[in-house]
Formats: sequence, structure tokens, C-alpha cells
Amino acid sequence: MSEKIEVGSIITGKVTGIQPYGAFISLDENTQGLVHISEITHGYVKDVNEHLKVGDEVKVKVLSVDEEAGKIGLSIRATEEAFAHAAAKTRKPRKRQAAIHQYTKSDSQGFNTLKEKLEEWIEQSQREDLIKR
Repeated sequence: MSEKIEVGSIITGKVTGIQPYGAFISLDENTQGLVHISEITHGYVKDVNEHLKVGDEVKVKVLSVDEEAGKIGLSIRATEEAFAHAAAKTRKPRKRQAAIHQYTKSDSQGFNTLKEKLEEWIEQSQREDLIKR
């Protein structure tokens, strides 16, 4: 593995393979890393193929380098601005109409607290006529 690759650096690489879980990026002749599907772009990615193709050149940020395992974690979305997130923050939240309901004595009929229900279950479990034989 190349020693010049450091966590935090931004490198241009080429997509060499695509899997359902992410894309493999060649950083140089001897070094390859993985961009996990969650690091491809901001927002939800259902299919990697909708965003990348083998042979595409992409800018990636190095997230992690595991020399022992020979793995490099990469991110494309870390090199992009979060336009979707910025737009979502400026959008006004929708107002919801609060439902107003007046509860009466009949509304609570049929609903017991867990303590009451537990006592009822214990009683039922001790009744001989309810025990299956």
C-alpha cells in the first residue's frame, strides 16, 4: 500500500468495479479503496449503478487506512457540498392541525392499566376451568 495516502486527503481516482454495497476506486497502479454505498452522495442511494459507472473519474476523500488489512475507506460525498441538506434546512416546516378530542368516561371503558390487566391474567391462570388438559 502506498505510504503517501493519508486520512483526510482528497485524491482523484477511477472506478474499477461496482458492487451492491459500493464502488471500488483505483487510486494509483497499486492501490485501491472502497466507497461504501452510504458515502456515494448525500441522501439515499438505492443502486450504485445510478450514480457511478466503471471508468468514471471521481474525487474521493480518504476516510480510513487499514494497513494490516490492506483496506482504504473512501467517500465521494465528503468532497461535495450538501445542497439537499441546506435546502431542507431553509424550507419552512409544515403546520399541522392539532386534533382536539374531549375524553369522556365512556372513552376509557374497555381499557385497563397494565397493573389491572396483569392481576386479571394471574386470576385467569389460576382458574381450574380455564386450564387446558
